[in-house]
Amino acid sequence: MSSKNNLELIKKVYDFVVKSNGFDAVMKNIKITGGGDGRCLAEFKVIPEYLNRGGGLHGGFTATLVDNFTTFALLTKGNSPPGVSVDLHVSYLKGAKEGDEVIVDAQTVRAGRNLAYLECELRNKKDGSLIAKGSQTKYVGSGSKPPNESN
Repeated sequence: MSSKNNLELIKKVYDFVVKSNGFDAVMKNIKITGGGDGRCLAEFKVIPEYLNRGGGLHGGFTATLVDNFTTFALLTKGNSPPGVSVDLHVSYLKGAKEGDEVIVDAQTVRAGRNLAYLECELRNKKDGSLIAKGSQTKYVGSGSKPPNESN
C-alpha cells in the first residue's frame, strides 16, 4: 500500500472515529499531518476542553491520544488489523498549557502474528520538548480483523 493510500486510510478511520457519538469524538480538533509504513503524525493546539483543573493538558486526554494514534499507525503497517489493547503505558514528562501546539508521532515498533508493539511521543512544536511518551501492546491475532473486513 502506498504512503498516499496509508494516509487516506488513517484520515478515513480518524473521521469515522471522531464523528461517532462515543468518547473518541473528543479528538475532533486534531489534524492528521502524515502517516504510512507503520507511522502516524498529527498536530493540535491545546484548547480549554483538553485541560485539567490545574490548567495543564489532561492526562486522560493524553492517554487517549496514545491509544488512538498508535492504533492508526498500526493500520498502516501491512494489512494489520486494529487489534485489542493488552497494555497501555504513558509517562508524563512535561506540562502543556492552553495555546501550546503539540506534535503527535506514533509508530509501530513491531507487528507480529499475535501481538503488535507501538510507541508514541507528544512534543511541544515550539521547542521540541517531550511532553509525554507512551507505549501500547495490542493483540492482533485471530478474530481481530482489518477495518475493511467484518468479524
